[in-house]
Amino acid sequence: MITTAKLNYLSLGNTKTYLLASFFVLGNLVFPQLAHLIPQGGYILLPIYFFTLIAAYRYGFFVGMLTAIFSPLINSLLFAMPPMAVLPAIMIKSVVLVIAASLAAKHFGKVSFLGVVLAVLAYQFVGTAFEWILTQNLHIALQDIRLGMPGIILQIVGGYFILKFMSRN
Repeated sequence: MITTAKLNYLSLGNTKTYLLASFFVLGNLVFPQLAHLIPQGGYILLPIYFFTLIAAYRYGFFVGMLTAIFSPLINSLLFAMPPMAVLPAIMIKSVVLVIAASLAAKHFGKVSFLGVVLAVLAYQFVGTAFEWILTQNLHIALQDIRLGMPGIILQIVGGYFILKFMSRN
């Protein structure tokens, strides 16, 4: 299912880039706090990636990258979640998500369900490989996929519908 979209690719020289990135970082601060109210909510819902996906798909690489870098860092500094030990893996996954989402948006030129699916699958598989290299433990590396299937589905379905809604405005 594909819908027409107004995708905006903002540069680093544009003030709107920083304002939007701040908004998405804020979303990535609030959503994880809400998710952590549920036992193992962070592992199940994977909330730190949600607004990064939307930022990168809708506004491009730079808004996505600012969101991907600052969301986990600020969360870790303010709330110790994610813990410093897992921060490198989360940062790598976030960066891969930005690359995949911005490329999918550019390729499809529209809000595409397939584009969102491909972006989420790309960051999960590539990120899992990097996490395996970092941890030397396949069981830990597969945790997002094993426990986080509800979060993966939320990212795909929720992300698609939010992007679709945003494209109408």
